[in-house]
Amino acid sequence: MDAIKTMGDYRYSEKNRTATAMTFLLVGLGIGAIAALFLTPKTGKQMRRLMRRKYQDARDEVEELSDRAGDYWEKGSEWASEQKERVAPIVRKLRKS
Repeated sequence: MDAIKTMGDYRYSEKNRTATAMTFLLVGLGIGAIAALFLTPKTGKQMRRLMRRKYQDARDEVEELSDRAGDYWEKGSEWASEQKERVAPIVRKLRKS
């Protein structure tokens, strides 16, 4: 059984230390990025335009990644079907034996 440590009300397992550290790192980076955006010497209009543009860029990137993932899934499915067809004669011979 793994050791469980308690930090205030937060409990974590020794096994997941890396995942926990990465989570806190990403949360900290996100908070820092948002703080930097709001502390810049730009006007509200410029900041809203910038945030809108960044949001749209992020959305486009996620859509592109989704499309690529779909392509990889399709290629993997095709490859699996091809391999299944190549193995089918061998399976039939083994079942007859």
